[in-house]
Amino acid sequence: MEMPTMQPIPAEAVTVTDQPELTLAYVRHTGPYFGDEQLFQRLFGELYRRADPRDLVVRGVTEEIVIYHDDPETVAPEKLRVSCCISVPPGTETAGPVGLMTLAAGRYAQARFSLDATQFGAAWNWVYGEWLPQSGYQPDDGLCYERYQDHEPDEQLAGGTGRTFVVDICVPVKPL
Repeated sequence: MEMPTMQPIPAEAVTVTDQPELTLAYVRHTGPYFGDEQLFQRLFGELYRRADPRDLVVRGVTEEIVIYHDDPETVAPEKLRVSCCISVPPGTETAGPVGLMTLAAGRYAQARFSLDATQFGAAWNWVYGEWLPQSGYQPDDGLCYERYQDHEPDEQLAGGTGRTFVVDICVPVKPL
């Protein structure tokens, strides 16, 4: 596995928009995750295996979201928590390893990137270290997340840098 790139990578574009509340079905992982495409593929695979038979997946509508619950700069790798999520209708019942959470409505900065698996830390570093300090905004309470462009969940990944991800890094913001 290649080492993650941490030197900031600029976004292709940044917009600030008001996002509606979003209900998410999720599977959570605790432990290291940097650059591990196969881990994320397994987590999303579990969600799709349970959601597809219930007609909860609509191509082009269902959103794929990844939420990082901990700051990797301050939390030990074995304690890092990440949730792989798909959008579902409110009130959806879940069971087993799949939970349900609500992503709060609010104003979010959305930074668009095209990245390989080793570049996510560098993109987050750019959002927080370069864009945010000069944007006129500050972080607001709420969860930061990554929103992925629609792709086929059965796509096999080779690990490492097997593909390019088009992703929006979304950060809740409020004016300074």
